[in-house]
Parts: sequence; C-alpha cells; structure tokens
Amino acid sequence: MSDPRRDLSPGYARQLDQGYAFGSVRTFGQRPLLTEPEQLDEWQPDVAVIGAPFDLGTTNRPGARFGPRALRADAYQSGTYHLALGIEMYDWVEVVDYGDAHCPNGLVDEGLANIRARVHEVASRRIVPFVIGGDHSVTWPAATAVADVYGYGNVGMIHFDAHADTADECDGNLASHGTPMRRLIDSGAIPGRNFVQVGLRSYWPPEDVWDWMAAQGMRWHLMDEIWDRGFKAVMADAVAEAMDGCEYLYISIDIDSLDPAYAPGTGTPEPGGLVAADLMRMVRELAYRHPVVAMDVVEVAPPYDHADCTVNAAHRLFTECLAGMAARRRDAGGTPPGRPAR
Repeated sequence: MSDPRRDLSPGYARQLDQGYAFGSVRTFGQRPLLTEPEQLDEWQPDVAVIGAPFDLGTTNRPGARFGPRALRADAYQSGTYHLALGIEMYDWVEVVDYGDAHCPNGLVDEGLANIRARVHEVASRRIVPFVIGGDHSVTWPAATAVADVYGYGNVGMIHFDAHADTADECDGNLASHGTPMRRLIDSGAIPGRNFVQVGLRSYWPPEDVWDWMAAQGMRWHLMDEIWDRGFKAVMADAVAEAMDGCEYLYISIDIDSLDPAYAPGTGTPEPGGLVAADLMRMVRELAYRHPVVAMDVVEVAPPYDHADCTVNAAHRLFTECLAGMAARRRDAGGTPPGRPAR
C-alpha cells in the first residue's frame, strides 16, 4: 500500500484554517473534504464523516435533515487537544469529511439506498464511518452496510435512545424512524441477542412490541435501571451483552436519549433522559476499550434547537469517540497515521 496522502493545497488549507465562525469551507471539525472513493484510497483515513440528510421517516416534528449541515457549520470547537486524555486527537486519528449521501426529496427508497452505498464505500475500506443523521431510519441502511463488510452476526450494537424503534410499521410505513431496529434484526444484520438498548423511557412502544423484542433475545436498560444501579454499572452489562460472540461494535445514538435540557432540538423530546456529560464520557470509554467500527448520531433537528445546545452535544459525542480511538491507538503503542514510527 502506498503512503497515505496528507498534503493540502495552500489555498485549501487556508480556507479550512479560518475556522467555523468565518471560514468559507464548512466540514466536520474543519477536516479535509473528500468526494470520491479514489480519494479515500489515496488518503487512507481512519474515520470518514458522512451526512445522511434524511427525515422522511419522522412521525412528529421534522427537521433532522438539517442535522448534517448544522454539525458542520454551527458547532463550536475550541481546539483539538483533549484535556482529560492529554492527547492531540488528530495526531493519532486521521479524519476526513466524505460529504453527504444524496437523499432526494420524497424518494424514500432511493435516499436509503444512497446512504447504504456511501457508508459501504467507507466501511469496505476498513475506514470507520461516522454518520450524521437525519432521523433514526438512516441507521437501517448504515448498519446494514457495516454488516455487509464485517459479517452478519459479527457486529453488536449499543443503541442509546428514549424509544426502542422496534415497531413493525408506523402508519403503514416500514421505513419509519420507529422501525429501523426491527428491520436490522429481521434481516440478520445485527442479531437480536447483541442488540442492546440504553436509556429507554416514555410510553411507547406497546406491549406486543416488547414481547417481540424479548422473543428476539434483545436486551434493554431503562432509565429507571440507570437511576437504581448507576450508569457505569448498567453500561458494563450492556457492553458485555452487545459483544457476546461479536468482534465489532456499532454505536447508535438518538439525541433524544439525552434529557431535553441538554438536547431540546429534536423531533420527539422525552423528559427524564441521560445527562450529556455522562453520555460523552461513556462514548469515549466505549471507543477506548472496544473495536468501534461505526457510529451514528441522529435526530438532531436544528429548527427546534436553543443556542445550538443540541448541535454542540451531538458534535461532542462524535469528538469523544474520536478521542477514545486516538487514546486507544496511543496506549497500545501504535504509530500515528501516515507518519513514521517514533
């Protein structure tokens, strides 16, 4: 394999360096924008960020299609040195922005197929896709693409959400944001026994859906359990369940898993949720200790956001995953990407 490309034209670098507030190039973390699969081969990044601007599966307030744009343009980033870990993240993890999957207006099947294809372009090169939703229906094609690469039954999922998203259909729609997890389990892409849900609360789905979930061997940890036992204890069980017999981990985060105090900008806010700081630290821990091969953060709906609270929380969840991956490589004695061994 040839040496990875790391050079930018001086003009492109200057545009990126102007930053969020004034820069003309808006990418995730001001990382280089790649658009073609051949560029992925040249660059050989560790992570590629993909936007999935799709919210045709929404049942309440629409607007998550604007999530990818907002995380690139409106999130505040003060720097890239992680204080708690003592690491310059991008020295150890090479990240690029791979643009958006094309999600044409009104065309559900085409939009979902395009998401699957774009995620596959990344995952098939053993690059970790970070998918910015979009509503939660985007996890169906994204996780399917990852399973296509790593093997059906070989990827466990930890799913943070207020809602189970395991309905068979919502108002006759099989591709609703309330159905993606059933689609993944029905297809065999993610085994029910390795599909673990954390943070569930509210008043949906109904009892027959919970019976179906139990029959698939799914495990879940309600907010009441987190209240009783503590987040760390619950997550120790959740990881063991998700990784039981699997080699790889997919993290899927519906931003409504957070309490609306931290994430008001979402289509289905549900009071009584997770604390943002706890979830950020937990995502970092997952990435540090386990082979994360994909992550998505979905249901960020900027039209309902206040002071970019939700956008920044979602942005930090991705950043904490990057930090955990960087520290995992450093502490394992690895070599910074595209740089000679020290």
